[in-house]
Amino acid sequence: MKFKYLNYLLTLSSFVSILFVSACSKKGDPVVNNKPPDTSVTVKPPTYNYSLLADSLQAATYNTFISADRNYYVQNNAGNTTFNYWPQAHMIDVLLDGYLRTKNALYTLRMKALLDGIKIENGGAYPNEFYDDMGWLANASLRAYNVNNDADYLTVAQTLYTEIKGGYNNTEGGGIAWQRSQLYYKNIPSTGNATILAARFYELQGNAADLTLAKNLYAWMKTTLVTPGGVVYDGINRNQDGAIDYWEFTYNQGLFIGSAVELYNCTKDASYLQDAILTANNLIADPNLTVNGILKSEGQGDGGLFKGVAVRYLTELVELTALDETDRTKYATFLQRNAQTLYYKGIARPSLMISPDWTVQPSGSTDLTTQLSGVMLIEAAAKLKTDSFIQ
Repeated sequence: MKFKYLNYLLTLSSFVSILFVSACSKKGDPVVNNKPPDTSVTVKPPTYNYSLLADSLQAATYNTFISADRNYYVQNNAGNTTFNYWPQAHMIDVLLDGYLRTKNALYTLRMKALLDGIKIENGGAYPNEFYDDMGWLANASLRAYNVNNDADYLTVAQTLYTEIKGGYNNTEGGGIAWQRSQLYYKNIPSTGNATILAARFYELQGNAADLTLAKNLYAWMKTTLVTPGGVVYDGINRNQDGAIDYWEFTYNQGLFIGSAVELYNCTKDASYLQDAILTANNLIADPNLTVNGILKSEGQGDGGLFKGVAVRYLTELVELTALDETDRTKYATFLQRNAQTLYYKGIARPSLMISPDWTVQPSGSTDLTTQLSGVMLIEAAAKLKTDSFIQ
């Protein structure tokens, strides 16, 4: 009875509405088209050719940021030609990404020119003041050696590894110092890089001391700067007061994930994989790191590079065979969403400069660091698509 009455009211209402419109219409009033919309026209979903975009971004990055003498990559696209050490290491990684994707020898030529150029710009040697800087370059060099078997890269990695081990001491229970003049200050950037490096040297050369060092450094990070929920904080004892810097940066999460993945590769100990999963789960959900499913902007300067590090090591986790398929899909989907967002929203065209906020167009100048994070994301997406982890 209730439904019959409702139908009666709706019919009556429609009849009254028709009478009202008829009574009020005048000559010359527009004719209302009551035909149903044409549903035969379909809107095609956007397409994402990550490999093609990666090619374009690689070319734009080289042409925009390479120094006049072709030795290094400058600070920004607005005339600041400063040589900054640690982005050069990531530039080697990015060029290697391009080579692995295309097998184009141009990338290896540019990598080798940059490796030589870093030494020139750094006063004729590779070591510098900062242990984390040396860690980035050592890891990039060792990764390059594992791909192209060029002994020059291995020499650089070994030289820097020796320097980095000199940053270990027992202040605050262990860890690698941030810089030579501040040996009491320990943090994730220096210790995470050293952990990954030691584990990779063990995989390459089988020296048990390297694995022991990697395990010890990892245990120190987990005990000192990682919460039970997988949140990775930045450092400790910066002001010689034993205080922890409760700063959450995307690259620290990435370095801890990368450290866990490398130690899992070395040992097959499932606890390392579970640690990586815990931190990855936090990375993709923590509002201090991710906003609406997109890695947050951490500004330009050093912060511009942070997201790229997180992307690189989260991608390594996705590619890990032992990862549960549910987790793999979750992380791959997260990376795909970030890549799709950057693809159409965060890249200026035709310049192909990248925004520190992947949800909006860049404004003003673009730092090399910021550019590199975006290129890393698109290169990662191209790899994941080739490997059938994303669409």
